[in-house]
Amino acid sequence: MPPAEPPTRPGKLVRDGIPGIIRAAGKDPQVYVADPAEYLARLGDKLSEEAAEARAARGGQEVLEELADLLEVVRALAAAHGADFARVEELRRRKAAERGGFAGRVVWTGNR
Repeated sequence: MPPAEPPTRPGKLVRDGIPGIIRAAGKDPQVYVADPAEYLARLGDKLSEEAAEARAARGGQEVLEELADLLEVVRALAAAHGADFARVEELRRRKAAERGGFAGRVVWTGNR
């Protein structure tokens, strides 16, 4: 599947419950449902947004909250591509078994 075109309409993808929260606060949210191509593009934008927020978090609960948001976007992307998160986790485990993880803090600087 080719990469989705970037969104051309204003706004940003929000969690499904956000319009209800806004309504409960006495406001009238202006929303629409994205078509599949726009949804993929906006998920890509959201992935970048959440990754930047996780990177900027100062640790502790703040970083955990941002990682949870990032994980929610990853789950949505998997579903949008016809896979469940268990498949993503299966692939992660396989790669970790073959190549390792990041706990060793190994930094590669090139070859000689």
